Amino acid sequence: MFIAQATLQFVKEHRNDDVKALLLQASRYPDVDMRSAVQQIEGWQHAVAKLPEWAATEGILYPPRLSMEQCSSEPTALYKASIMAGGSFADMTGGFGIDCSYISRNFLRGFFIERSEELCKIAAHNFSLLGLHHIEVLNGNSEEKLPTLPSLDWIYIDPARRDIVGKKVVALSDCEPDVVAIKEQLLAKAGKVMIKCSPMLDITAACRQLGCVGDVHIVSVNNECKELLFILSAEQSVERRVHCVNIHGGDVNSFSFSPTDDAVCCYSAAVGRYLFEPNASIQKAGCPAALAAEYGLKKLHNNSNLYTSDEPVSSFPGRAFEVVEVCGFSKAELKAFVGDLKKANIAVRNFPESVQQLRKRLKLGEGGDAYIFATTLANDKRVLVRCRKLY
Repeated sequence: MFIAQATLQFVKEHRNDDVKALLLQASRYPDVDMRSAVQQIEGWQHAVAKLPEWAATEGILYPPRLSMEQCSSEPTALYKASIMAGGSFADMTGGFGIDCSYISRNFLRGFFIERSEELCKIAAHNFSLLGLHHIEVLNGNSEEKLPTLPSLDWIYIDPARRDIVGKKVVALSDCEPDVVAIKEQLLAKAGKVMIKCSPMLDITAACRQLGCVGDVHIVSVNNECKELLFILSAEQSVERRVHCVNIHGGDVNSFSFSPTDDAVCCYSAAVGRYLFEPNASIQKAGCPAALAAEYGLKKLHNNSNLYTSDEPVSSFPGRAFEVVEVCGFSKAELKAFVGDLKKANIAVRNFPESVQQLRKRLKLGEGGDAYIFATTLANDKRVLVRCRKLY
């Protein structure tokens, strides 16, 4: 991918400008390829938050907007790299090359396969700039290139989750390539295969379809579920493990369990001294018994993702609160509960009213240090729980 020096200089000088305004001013800069300039400026602006290491590297070339939106963030790419290591690997659906670049640092040799010629040129440029000379860039269809590869330790594949008209899809069979259809070919080529999937995918159904899943990683960033990772192995795993991961800043919080654990979840018809809300990855996993057993908690209701205890927990994977007061919904109780409170952070969990309806009823503004959960207990009693956030 060639960009003239005048355009590159323009990008450097205007990288903080409004790209829409720049497009309208294109006639003022006849020596600048404004379309290319805007793509690079927009890509860099996107990378500042999503890919800070790349944004700080002078000379990186950026792809069109859709590829930037679809690529992994730096934290999730680093997490995937922490799982994979060996002599050789292949990224079968290269894209912009973020995952490949980070994963490759744990391997002696890598293969980057991408059907877009433009993305291949961008990747080759960027890999060279980053000193990743051990990655071979191959332009072509992943299913056609797979038989030509040598035996590998790992394969990484992120199937395209859009159909031919650009509509988002979730089911494995609707993605391109269909990993269920080619899983045998993948495992014949590599000892292990990592498949990145939509966070909306049903984990149990996917494991049933794939059939040889050793581990599942549910990855969230700042408590927002971003991706599911399924690890396929040619060797039969003794026990599948599910890893619920939340990345916040430089910290990686992880809770792991086996779906075959026979722990029994205990429920509570009363709120204890402390209230706990698990992070997004744990809620996606749906592992109440394992979580309650690990931390000595009771769940408030089968449909309420809230747990309670009379004892503090210093390392709970989620939010922890100290309970200040619990009340029902009689007028007298509500009046005493609100007291002189003017504002609060309100959340509803397994409760028939919305936050807006409840805020109107309680006449409370938004924000402040108080936290109120409207929820349902194990005996189906509806309550309000006022808390002080611990972490």
